Amino acid sequence: MLMKKLFWKILNGFKLGGPIQLYINSQLKEDGWFNTFYKKESVDKNNNPIPWYSYSFIKFLEPRLKKEFSVFEYGSGNSTLWFSKRVKTVKAVEHDKNWYEKVKANLPANAEIVYRERENNYYAKEVSASENKYEIIIIDGVDRNNCVYESVNSLLQNGVIIFDNSEREDYKSSIEFLFSQGFKKIDFWGMCPVTPINTCTSVFYKDGNCLGI
Repeated sequence: MLMKKLFWKILNGFKLGGPIQLYINSQLKEDGWFNTFYKKESVDKNNNPIPWYSYSFIKFLEPRLKKEFSVFEYGSGNSTLWFSKRVKTVKAVEHDKNWYEKVKANLPANAEIVYRERENNYYAKEVSASENKYEIIIIDGVDRNNCVYESVNSLLQNGVIIFDNSEREDYKSSIEFLFSQGFKKIDFWGMCPVTPINTCTSVFYKDGNCLGI
């Protein structure tokens, strides 16, 4: 016991006690943050794919997802795989050809990805071009403001919009647009996979929404 106390006293003297404690036993450890930081990939502690959202939002969202949901996603990756295990269908649009090919090779049968260039708003307009309505539309790729403008008419009546990195000043205009359309907003701040900084993932919703907010 004395040796243990001495050990931690020395570590604390070098300002190392806190970081080591976080690595040994902490919520960051439980969330798999150290694993994802070293791998530079959005995964949990068991290497399962997870979205690159704030951890607080992932924990809020997961128990509210239902197998009958249809999801549209601007951007793609581990989030596409994560949603595919929890909802009926996922459709993602990707602007990066190389990334598109990589993601496409690993998708299950209930997930689809399409490649669209940004020119002439092809990327942003893909949600309306799909001619479907969705419970959830995710804004997490490029050209996010235009993606928001194109998304509102492709939501089901009980649909919600998930907007990642919503704290960025560049997205202020589209967020104000959503408010003008009658949406309310809840922000989920906190650390996210891979990076050590705080970020914000927001959900935009109306009364009677599919997440029961």
